[in-house]
Amino acid sequence: MENLIQQFEKNNGFLRTKDLHSRSDWRNLRKLVDSNVVVKIKRGLYRLNDDTAFSQHAEIANAIPDGVFCMFTAWQYYNLSVYNPFEFYVAIRKKQKVVLPKYPPVKLFYWIDDFYLLGITEGIIDNQKIKIYDLEKSVCDAIRFRNKIGIDTMSEIIKNYLKRKEKNLNKLTQYAKILRIEKTLQTIIMPML
Repeated sequence: MENLIQQFEKNNGFLRTKDLHSRSDWRNLRKLVDSNVVVKIKRGLYRLNDDTAFSQHAEIANAIPDGVFCMFTAWQYYNLSVYNPFEFYVAIRKKQKVVLPKYPPVKLFYWIDDFYLLGITEGIIDNQKIKIYDLEKSVCDAIRFRNKIGIDTMSEIIKNYLKRKEKNLNKLTQYAKILRIEKTLQTIIMPML
């Protein structure tokens, strides 16, 4: 069982059943779950149930390895919006199939590769690495989904972005071209500059 616990610790408190090598590992995992040392998150994914606080972001990143945090989750990460969503927003490739954990709640977005692959970067939350869209892609997403999130939310995100020293307007324009929102971006941002 010590070997299994070490595997959990090596993987930041998580373990996938595909990483189990022997029948004894399976038996030991079952014993750890029965004794509440380990918690089953979803089929094939387990988390060490220790007293330290765990990151829900890390749990989602492990449950959806190809997922990228987007929209409200990214806007909150970059302090672009004060809205704190009750669910985590994650983008995946179109037609990709995933099994979501029962908790925490996740809202999935299925994007084509051109939109999905653009602007993926690494972020750190609670000492855990996560995949998240960069600042400029997150602003472009606010413009793309302005009718769903509301004009007020989009305006708040853009105003907060324009106040930042590390903004990159050239990159923002380049992303807008790829996402086919360049004219909309110019119409919205020009009066704010």
